[in-house]
Amino acid sequence: MISASPVLPAQRPAALRPTRVMVVDDAIVVRSLVARWLADESDMEVVAAVRNGLEAINEIERANPDVVILDIDMPGLDGLATLPLLFQKKRDLIVIMASTLTRRNAEISLRALALGAADYIPKPETEGGIITSSDFHRELIEKIRAFGARQASRKRKSEPLFPLRADTESAMHQRGKPRGVAGNGQRAPITLRPFSPIPPRVLLIGASTGGPQALLEILPKLQPGLDHVPILITQHMPPTFTVILAENLTRACGRPVHEAIDGEPVLSGAVYLAPGGRHMQVVRRSGTNVITLTDGPPINFCRPAVDPLFASGAEMWGSSSFALVMTGMGSDGTRGAAEVVAAGGSVIAQDEATSVIWGMPGSVAEAGLCSAVLPLDQIASATVRLFRGGSL
Repeated sequence: MISASPVLPAQRPAALRPTRVMVVDDAIVVRSLVARWLADESDMEVVAAVRNGLEAINEIERANPDVVILDIDMPGLDGLATLPLLFQKKRDLIVIMASTLTRRNAEISLRALALGAADYIPKPETEGGIITSSDFHRELIEKIRAFGARQASRKRKSEPLFPLRADTESAMHQRGKPRGVAGNGQRAPITLRPFSPIPPRVLLIGASTGGPQALLEILPKLQPGLDHVPILITQHMPPTFTVILAENLTRACGRPVHEAIDGEPVLSGAVYLAPGGRHMQVVRRSGTNVITLTDGPPINFCRPAVDPLFASGAEMWGSSSFALVMTGMGSDGTRGAAEVVAAGGSVIAQDEATSVIWGMPGSVAEAGLCSAVLPLDQIASATVRLFRGGSL
């Protein structure tokens, strides 16, 4: 077992020190493997690797991690029971839940997000699968790196780590004056485009990290203003997880949300969620817009990916297409948003202050593809107003 290392000297700037990681998993193979992976990354350091929740709680203050990889299934104190106890010890801790793709674990992972976990990562079902899975390795490193960078940035600016729990009034963008982050870390202006003069007839939504909670926030607020248009959602999620998410969204907004079915027609008032592991697009068959699902290769390392949905929506609805790009890592959605704009449609991105990770919306905003960059609590009302023919 890897014990906690001493806390790094306080005088070392946060931007220069590695992201400190604690691994909590009852399988010694997983703990050892993840420790080796992180040892190969110059910007990461394993400060503790423990077998269960109780050991994690006892170790948290000494190890002082930035990020915890927390297994769900452990003897004694499991991941869900451990989560709030870790937050009691360290309020700004970033916790990534790790679980295999079972319905029970999907439900627990989504409950963990509601309790404050930052994200989840699906684990291969066997230890051999974990050893050989390049996707699990890549995704784990990407998530740790993204959250580590975000935490360091917020600490430097003394901002709250979890914006969805914070008051967003001070972070609200004035129309025409949103700002983003340039590649060199300096603030740079974002250019906004005019909204389409054509009233939108479809809502396309793309989200990733932080997306489930953001969707639970905005979808109920779209009622009843958008009960006459189809809503199509691509949320980066594995199989089984999207089933549970659809059920949660249905309960939250009182409007049926279901995993899309290959070949079904796109109907006004219906809400379609891309199934985990399959790309969702819209095509025209016999004069009707229908859903098509494909098992093609990942796009932007994702399946489902946002780009195919946005691009097909732009082709089907043209200047009446309307896209929302929500919180998430990476740049998926940018190429699709460009096609929405090229077809005459409009794009809104979630702002940085209320995004768990400002990767996807930041990429779209910095590409000059947005007509507005808004805090999460303003997106639903703005969207309803635009669909009703109003303006911002």
